[in-house]
Amino acid sequence: MPDYITTYGGTHFVPTEPEAEKIHISDIAHALSLICRGNGQVKTFFSVGQHCINCALEAEARGYSQRVILACLLHDAGEAYLSDVPSPFKKHLSGYKKLEECLLSLIYRKYLGSDLTEEEQRQVEEIDKDMLWYDLWILLGEVSDRPKPVMKTTFSYEVQPFEKVEEAYRSLYEKWKISVRETG
Repeated sequence: MPDYITTYGGTHFVPTEPEAEKIHISDIAHALSLICRGNGQVKTFFSVGQHCINCALEAEARGYSQRVILACLLHDAGEAYLSDVPSPFKKHLSGYKKLEECLLSLIYRKYLGSDLTEEEQRQVEEIDKDMLWYDLWILLGEVSDRPKPVMKTTFSYEVQPFEKVEEAYRSLYEKWKISVRETG
């Protein structure tokens, strides 16, 4: 059996040895539109792609920089290649976490030109945690121990066809993409 996955676009991608030139927005958008949040342990289908779109729109509404908006869209992009592992389980998988961090860093360098600054990372994590509050409430009926965050956007948990999510993801990427000079 080969050590690679074949992406939607036909690329042979080795998740343990990721190469920037083999990472494509089309593969990310497609995969994230089909991966369910919470490992599928939710009341209704809600894709990681929809979550990322909501995070990016919230970052825009909060007036964050173009880099942070795009980082919010991309913050779960590694899951397109590694899959979504729930946080309570992921914290016990040190090897997985290292692979995920390496891949996300590569994705940020490819599409943002560099890793996030500490402040940019803080802003992305803040939005991700705020969205998680609503994910838990709406998708599971659970109330977080954190106070209910005030959001700048109105977002929907309506089930959407994956094609619609994929197209919205790609469209928002085109809107917010940053010109990055390829190196190497």
